[in-house]
Amino acid sequence: MNKSKNILITGASTGIGYDLAKIFIEAGYIVFGSVRKQSDAARLREELGANIHPLVFDVTNHKAVDEAAEKLNQKIGDEGLGGLINNAGIAVGGPFMDVDIEEFRYQFEVNVLGVIKVTQSFLPLLGARENHASAPGKILQISSIAGKIGMPFLSPYVGSKHALEGISQSLRRELQLYDIDVIVIGPGPIKTPIWNKGAGEDQDAKFEKSSFYKSLKIFQSVFVAQSIKHAWTSEKAAKIILGVFEKSSPKTRYGLIPQRFRNWVLPRLLPERTLDKFVKKSLKLYR
Repeated sequence: MNKSKNILITGASTGIGYDLAKIFIEAGYIVFGSVRKQSDAARLREELGANIHPLVFDVTNHKAVDEAAEKLNQKIGDEGLGGLINNAGIAVGGPFMDVDIEEFRYQFEVNVLGVIKVTQSFLPLLGARENHASAPGKILQISSIAGKIGMPFLSPYVGSKHALEGISQSLRRELQLYDIDVIVIGPGPIKTPIWNKGAGEDQDAKFEKSSFYKSLKIFQSVFVAQSIKHAWTSEKAAKIILGVFEKSSPKTRYGLIPQRFRNWVLPRLLPERTLDKFVKKSLKLYR
């Protein structure tokens, strides 16, 4: 069976999603990119050309996701999808005890339930149906280093990515029935707008009365700022992800991590309590 060159990328308006759309198009794919605004759809068509086909839906609007899946099925039919890249996401940050429960809820609505709904709706186009005419597609889940390592003041984001990692592992084993592979991509710091919208923003007004405020400011100025300083560009990450997608026998998980020893190897080698003490001292978590 022929492999479809059709790729669906969620969250294609900015950041990694935008560069993924650009890189995949340059490599000869036809990209269907989800955006939330018609203005973003028009911009993508203007900037990326004839092989970008924006789909306007929010991953938290489940009816709109189903409608988009039906429209795409009518458009590409037996060609199907060669790949689904679940990239859309947000980052909510702040001290656990001070983050409003509705913010936790929205974090999981986007990063977890949104991924679940998109995947369920588009799985038939990836080959999860009888007599599918093209080769089974692949699913790439854009997780994070936070899917394996939980840093303070990022518990909503960390929780959502840990959930995504576990769900992806179960899903990969189930989808062996249809020969649809599921690969997790766990980036470290990448220069994208996500850190300007939530976990990395100046949250003076929001948390200035919190008992964690001073430690939060240290976290923002040291951990987040330094991570962004040494972060990869989203274009570099996108090129690596394309290479992973095109592998005939990929691993189940890839970490795209700048300063790998400092950000990945060492934290996973250290005993948990030792890492706890380092965080406590670094962030001055003392009463």
